Amino acid sequence: MPELSWAEHGDTAGPIEAPRDDELKGVDVGARLLKLRKSRRLTLQDVSALTGVSASAFSKIERNELSPTISTMQRIAQGLEVELVTLLSADQDNTTFSFPGRRSVSRAGSGSKHATGTCNNVLLCADLKNKRATPILTTVTARSPDEYPTWAKSEAEIFVMVLEGTLVVHSRLYEPLELNKGDSVYYDATTEHTWTSKGPTNAVVLWVLVDL
Repeated sequence: MPELSWAEHGDTAGPIEAPRDDELKGVDVGARLLKLRKSRRLTLQDVSALTGVSASAFSKIERNELSPTISTMQRIAQGLEVELVTLLSADQDNTTFSFPGRRSVSRAGSGSKHATGTCNNVLLCADLKNKRATPILTTVTARSPDEYPTWAKSEAEIFVMVLEGTLVVHSRLYEPLELNKGDSVYYDATTEHTWTSKGPTNAVVLWVLVDL
């Protein structure tokens, strides 16, 4: 399949595509979390209290028996006081720290990949540390909220723009919100929410996770 690309101007532009499941190998999140927990001499009960993720779920994540959503990883990152990109970035040695005028560029097809059972995610500009906003390109494969073990919730705000397909945003506060190509929404992620695709094709969205 073609590399990840932005559509060109004009009616002939092709769809924006994200990597397939077999292209989203990413990092071994379970091994990274286990190493971090052991290095801090924390029990599963300790990290559960810090992150709000149950001890049993955290254990399954460490053993790669459960693929955590970006929202769950954000809760873990906040609880352990590390950056989300530190947990998900494939290259931890080439990170750019804060300095005036800093910037990061993600070329087509690049980015730190993280696949779950409901979404295929690519973290963009993941080399920058100490940033409040995390841009992510996601292909939503879920068709029903029931496919999520738990609904997402984190101390953050989220901006989403649909690039391809139809996205349905489900929330505990609102009726399901249907967004089509070009539509966008900004919402408080402290309320439980989740995403599904509607129709024959998967929705592709660009979204920004903003720490509060």
